[in-house]
Amino acid sequence: MSEDSVACGSERLGENPPNEERIRKIVHVDMDAFFASVEQRDDPSLRGKPVAVGGARQRGVVAAASYEARVFGVRSAMPSVTAARKCPDLIFVKPRFDVYKSVSAQIHEIFAEYTPLIEPLSLDEAYLDVTENLKGMAIASEIAEEIRAKILDRTGLTASAGISYNKFLAKMASGHNKPNGQFVIPPAKGQAFVRTLPVAKFHGVGPATATKMQALGIKTGADLEAQSLEFLQRHFRSGGEYYYWIARGIDHRRVKPDRVRKSVGGENTFFDDVHDLPGALEKLSPIIDKVWRHAEQKSLYGRTLTLKVKFADFEIITRSRTEQAPFATKVAVERTAHSLLAPVFPTSKGIRLLGISISGFEPASRSDGVEQLALAL
Repeated sequence: MSEDSVACGSERLGENPPNEERIRKIVHVDMDAFFASVEQRDDPSLRGKPVAVGGARQRGVVAAASYEARVFGVRSAMPSVTAARKCPDLIFVKPRFDVYKSVSAQIHEIFAEYTPLIEPLSLDEAYLDVTENLKGMAIASEIAEEIRAKILDRTGLTASAGISYNKFLAKMASGHNKPNGQFVIPPAKGQAFVRTLPVAKFHGVGPATATKMQALGIKTGADLEAQSLEFLQRHFRSGGEYYYWIARGIDHRRVKPDRVRKSVGGENTFFDDVHDLPGALEKLSPIIDKVWRHAEQKSLYGRTLTLKVKFADFEIITRSRTEQAPFATKVAVERTAHSLLAPVFPTSKGIRLLGISISGFEPASRSDGVEQLALAL
């Protein structure tokens, strides 16, 4: 095969026309029921049983569900009480995020054997650009097979993979043969593949957008492809252009190995509703501690603090404040968070969740200087 030809999956692609960008080979690796699979690996008594990682208490939420649990309709982000109702034999396991992070690091070491172009999306999934790979392998599906085999050998866990010529299609392909499988979408079949998909399944189309599309008569990729760019921009603003192109199997986004974190945050759901400011401040304190500790560890010093409040009736409000300089101490974060929370009271509704996030990060060198100056004063 010549230098300018590319193989994607088992289908080889011919040389690109003159002046056209070389076709990329993107692999999306997605671990199978990652958190739950780690728990089943480490505790043999859980294997073959419906497992949910998360709190079993009334206001707990499922962080991950094993495939045995998914048969009953249990899904991540589902309230624990709903999950238990759907699956009376469901076994709840407390999450062990330190373990999940350690396993994720093992997996990323495997990725790095093949390419430096790795874009993590979370602990359990990532994009890899293997167009030019460290192994000199021509066929992307063979790379995906090797990676999945190494993950199984080193961690005892299975992964699924999607292989295609862009990120959107690779992501869609990785869910096509789950669990423990892979699927290839070559350029010649990309647009046809998208046409058959329900828009609700599209990566980047959330429930609210899917509902809006349904109301506009857009139910499938073919329906989306039939819309003009102007129509989609009018109804979906900045997202309209993205929807226009992915409906045609086109996605020019690059795999970005150095993704910039935009925020760091945390939140807690309470067993009992909070009704007064002193109680809310007490509940907010450990959240601030956790967020600030993480921000310091990662040297993430931001200028904007956002408070999230979810009431007992599930209404959510957010309040933000942006300072002239990054927050340099936990005391400064506490002061701003308290000032954002105080005006929420008095309230006739109980509060079931509080959260904060810090964003608007400054470069590390600048934030270090700001921190030293603030501490000196």
